[in-house]
Amino acid sequence: MRVKILGCSGGIGGTLRTTSMLLDGKILIDAGTGVGDLSVAELAAIDHIFITHAHLDHVAMLPLLVDTVGALRTSPIVVHASQATLDILKAHIFNWLIWPDFSEIPSVQAPFMQFAAFEEGEVFPLDGGGRIVALPALHTVPAVGYQLDSGAASLVFSGDTTVNDAFWPVVNAITNLRYLIIETAFCNREIKLAEASKHLCPSMLADELSKLHRPAEVFITHLKPGEIELTMQEIGQDASQHSPQMLYNSQIFDF
Repeated sequence: MRVKILGCSGGIGGTLRTTSMLLDGKILIDAGTGVGDLSVAELAAIDHIFITHAHLDHVAMLPLLVDTVGALRTSPIVVHASQATLDILKAHIFNWLIWPDFSEIPSVQAPFMQFAAFEEGEVFPLDGGGRIVALPALHTVPAVGYQLDSGAASLVFSGDTTVNDAFWPVVNAITNLRYLIIETAFCNREIKLAEASKHLCPSMLADELSKLHRPAEVFITHLKPGEIELTMQEIGQDASQHSPQMLYNSQIFDF
């Protein structure tokens, strides 16, 4: 299993791209602005998109992707998310006002896109024996994280989340856990903003990581532009026992 980070920033500017990961060249985890760096051929090869939640930095390229490659494919792109997230996408993006509803065109019988509800705890089997599992997340809108399990090892992505006691027993039960990608959006001086927007800051991250009882390489995503160095410095101080590393665009995970 190979995961390439297409975007992992909490904002844009210069080379910064918002959240998206490409799994084995044909599955997206979220569809932030990093998707736009793929070629048309690479976009057309994507069969499935798993969305953590409906915020714009995680779905911004979804409408454009489907529009770009729908006619180049012989089957629809399948968008997987919780039913609550799918309802938001239908009501507020694919509503014929912001964007056409590609689950109905060019026809209801043969659309460019299909929606598939995928709830917390459900398992999506992959070719070769791998699987994707939806994990609990806690955010301002309905949200999940994902476990990407090759069989040999697992990568866990928290998605956007805050303090979440339901997450850690599930993660601690993953016997082949190797990587944990977890968000930290704000520096410590903005803890009130982190709490209000249901994100993490370094002190909150440290408290959360104290609930992790398995060894794992920890990577930090969703850092806000302008605060990256400060936030990572604070993470290094507050959560030093876990040796967290900053996630980068184009980073590759093979497992």
